Amino acid sequence: MPHLHTRLAHAGCTPDPATGAVVAPLHMATTYERAADGSYPHGYLYSRMDNPTRADFEETMADLEGGAIAQAFASGMAAAQALLQSLRPGDRVLLPDDLYYGVRKLVDEVFVDWGLRVDTVDMTDLDAVEAALAADATRLVWLETPSNPLLKITDLAAVAECAHVAGAQVVVDGTWTTPVVQRPLDLGADVVLHSATKYLGGHSDLLGGVLVFAEDTPVAARVQTVQQTSGGVMDPFSAWLALRGLRTLRVRLETMMRTAHQLASWLDDHPRVTAVHYPGLPTHPGHAVAAGQMDGFGAMLSFEVAGTAAEALAVAARCTVFRRATSLGGTESLIEHRASIEPDGSTTPAGLLRCSIGLEHPTDLQEDLSRALSN
Repeated sequence: MPHLHTRLAHAGCTPDPATGAVVAPLHMATTYERAADGSYPHGYLYSRMDNPTRADFEETMADLEGGAIAQAFASGMAAAQALLQSLRPGDRVLLPDDLYYGVRKLVDEVFVDWGLRVDTVDMTDLDAVEAALAADATRLVWLETPSNPLLKITDLAAVAECAHVAGAQVVVDGTWTTPVVQRPLDLGADVVLHSATKYLGGHSDLLGGVLVFAEDTPVAARVQTVQQTSGGVMDPFSAWLALRGLRTLRVRLETMMRTAHQLASWLDDHPRVTAVHYPGLPTHPGHAVAAGQMDGFGAMLSFEVAGTAAEALAVAARCTVFRRATSLGGTESLIEHRASIEPDGSTTPAGLLRCSIGLEHPTDLQEDLSRALSN
């Protein structure tokens, strides 16, 4: 099999048999003609059920992650919802104590009322994970590593082994790492989730999500039923854009990670910064685990500004190269005061600023943060 780099470069580049075009065409049709006998000779019935461009993206993602099957959705949250909806009322889910607040909100405000039972555990503490699994039957363990926004590192192989012994499946949100940096299925996970809106698309111009399953199991079939019946599918144009983004994913991420590491090291010595959360720093408590399961340390970092939330917000407001916006993974660097957009009860530190590092020159980004922190 060709290297991952080669497969990324060729994403969506199967020559079109009708024209010889080296980039696959965009199929916008919503319906497909039947044969005289009522069958569908080309395998497509209706675009909510399947679409050639979406199928190309799904097959590409399954290949890149080493999975058996992938399903693409209208957003990362639509993918999360479909996976949770594949469970039954009364099933138990274990969540990490630090995770994307949108998933926490979805679980708390939708699925708890629907009947899911949810507990939270520090996934970096293997003893705590084992105790939580022993306390009650669990169907699904949800992991983020690095976590959002504190960049905590979970030992994926160790937690997956514990979960499987307890009869639970493991899903890993791979949005921050992508297959370039971390491959959860190779480490024992059953499902990997991506918000394609972020690094996979890479240009802040599409919404999409994808689930990749290690095996084509009844769980995957049920998720597909939820996807096709409820209609939360990725549209063809977003799938086409995501395929285009994949072709430059490796080179974008490698550049971003170099800059992120440089900025994290510089921030770690800054007098106005009380903490830097980046697993590439040797002082990070998860550094050794990250070095063992990641190919690089990612392009996301967060840091805490000394003082109040207002002072941290003021630092972000003084940035001119970093854009003040919610999201990540685009070519432009973003900075955001997370606690101010998260719901009541958030555990995010009041002075924390989360940064998505883009493709700007590292000197420009460092000088921008230096100005913002010095005023």
